[in-house]
Amino acid sequence: MDGTGTKLESAGLEGTMTLLTKRISSDFEKQLEGYGLTTAHIFYRRPDHPWLLQSYVWQEYDLCPAFPMLQKFLLFWQRSLEGPLHSVTVAHSRLIKPAEMRAINGEFRLH
Repeated sequence: MDGTGTKLESAGLEGTMTLLTKRISSDFEKQLEGYGLTTAHIFYRRPDHPWLLQSYVWQEYDLCPAFPMLQKFLLFWQRSLEGPLHSVTVAHSRLIKPAEMRAINGEFRLH
């Protein structure tokens, strides 16, 4: 029943909200919460050849400027992996932004 006492089943709406919430991906939900796509280009030294740098690209939705997901990953790297970090370059972009508006200075009419 809804707030008016009408059964939702009679309108064929039972389970509609459940279906709608299941269709939204977790990545999209994160974007709506302010997360943006973060890409980190990580250079690290090979344990067997310390003079050789190897690169790794990490990508995840994260919050700028604190980058908690990236910080968690880098902490995992330092605790669990043998290759010591050399440098990390970070790029970040919010994919959902306010609509861009611009004024037009003309109008075209078609018949």
